[in-house]
Amino acid sequence: MSEFIEQKQRLVDAIMMLERAEVIDFNGHFSWRVPGRDHLLINSGKSVRSALTVDDIVTIDFDGNLIEGDAVPPMEFPIHAEIYRRRADVQSVVHTHPVWSTLFSMTGRHVEPVIMQAAVLGEIRRFGKTASINKKPLAEELADVLGPHRVAMLKSHGAVIAAEGILEAFVLAFYLEENAHRQYLALQLGEPMVLSPEQVETIGRNLWKPNLLQKVWDYHAGKMWRER
Repeated sequence: MSEFIEQKQRLVDAIMMLERAEVIDFNGHFSWRVPGRDHLLINSGKSVRSALTVDDIVTIDFDGNLIEGDAVPPMEFPIHAEIYRRRADVQSVVHTHPVWSTLFSMTGRHVEPVIMQAAVLGEIRRFGKTASINKKPLAEELADVLGPHRVAMLKSHGAVIAAEGILEAFVLAFYLEENAHRQYLALQLGEPMVLSPEQVETIGRNLWKPNLLQKVWDYHAGKMWRER
């Protein structure tokens, strides 16, 4: 699996940037689907999210069996496996524990698109159970709730994001949290103005471009390397 060293490093960088922004904590996980196989790369359960190396990325099959590496996967690996089983269009999945957007799932208030970047999130689905998604039946329920969408909020728990690749999943994770933070702050002043469906369609089409997604990655990468 040495041919996937680039993807392993991308996962390491993505997780560490998300951890620094308090979107992932000590339990978050990020995966990438191995092309043409029922395998995925994912950070191990014991990995320190704030101090990762490529050695912390393991390869497992969709049943959790270790293919490469010397550490067990995170308990919630079924989240990733069941989404991959259903979604041929998804090549990367991230489970985050974001501070601001999780507040909305705790209170029952919906995260709504109040900033332009939220236009690319699509419909934000809601998983109504508060649980660790560490068993196949629960992961199947979550995958059913997510359906063809990009984002699902887990009640009082966090978020799951499914996307075309590591870059896309990474950016969506940030956009979800940034939107929730701004929505929360706006609620202290009054009722936020929500983007209309027409605005979402137009703005989303304009913002979902590789160069603009890469700009988000580069911004956070620059902050991470400056801190070292």
